[in-house]
Amino acid sequence: MGGDQVSIWTVIVTIITVLGSASAWRFYERRAMRKERDEEFIRHDCRDRIAKLEVLLQESSKEKDEMRKTILALTEKVSSLTVKVEFLQKENSELLNEIRKSTM
Repeated sequence: MGGDQVSIWTVIVTIITVLGSASAWRFYERRAMRKERDEEFIRHDCRDRIAKLEVLLQESSKEKDEMRKTILALTEKVSSLTVKVEFLQKENSELLNEIRKSTM
């Protein structure tokens, strides 16, 4: 091989190496950008989910407080009704005893 042929091969190998390096650089650059976009998407998605969960937690807390108030009101009414029923049962028993005494 002559000197010209060796230098042509050297130029060809150099061109192939440069082109390969440039395409490899673009590949890794795109890969890094895609990874960054994916991570940004995940962060944004997590932020949205956390915000929604916080709203649900606040609503749940309000509902729990309302239910507690309702339960207390119902408990008070049940107690009142229990006292009334006991009073009426006692009064009913007394009336039955009076009726029995008067019929004898």
